[in-house]
Amino acid sequence: MTDLTDRQAEVLAYIHEFSNQEGLPPSIPEIQRHFGLASPRGVAKHLEALAAKGYMDIVPNLARGIRLTAFARQTPNQWALPILGRVAAGAPIGSAHEADDSVLVSRDLFRTRPDYLLRVKGDSMRDDGILDGDLVAIKQASTAENGQTVVARINGEITIKRLKLMRSGIRLMPRNPDYDPIDVPKDADFAIEGLYCGLVRRD
Repeated sequence: MTDLTDRQAEVLAYIHEFSNQEGLPPSIPEIQRHFGLASPRGVAKHLEALAAKGYMDIVPNLARGIRLTAFARQTPNQWALPILGRVAAGAPIGSAHEADDSVLVSRDLFRTRPDYLLRVKGDSMRDDGILDGDLVAIKQASTAENGQTVVARINGEITIKRLKLMRSGIRLMPRNPDYDPIDVPKDADFAIEGLYCGLVRRD
């Protein structure tokens, strides 16, 4: 949290403490009284700065409208990973670019720190234990070795497959015999977007 000023860090810590003790976030007047600020506008400026830095969302016109994000709730043993969209385990599909949620994950789950999560749609990676609805953890990368599971972009669409490098070109291998490999055309807009680090399965 080195991106916070001392006062912003103090406000965030107070919101954490209050929320843990009371089961709901503090109101602006309560924050104002706690820090002895002259006006509620001073509190609002701190909250707006914390929201801009990703530590909270603010619900307008709600007395207790502070919502701490997963990023704010992470601990030394956890990472907050954004969900950036969805990835096909089947035929390639389009992928969102903005995070629609964040999830706290244990650091013990991964050897390599992932940068983001993608929702899986389809079952072409079933035999590797990657199922429809899973969240796959991805390390951003532009290169990969033969045999690694990668997230790849083909003509603007995103898919997850095993990478097979051949003399004749690139082949993306499913892990389900019901699906055919994808041979990447030589003139395709193709890129490796990331390396598979593991998955998060939410009940």
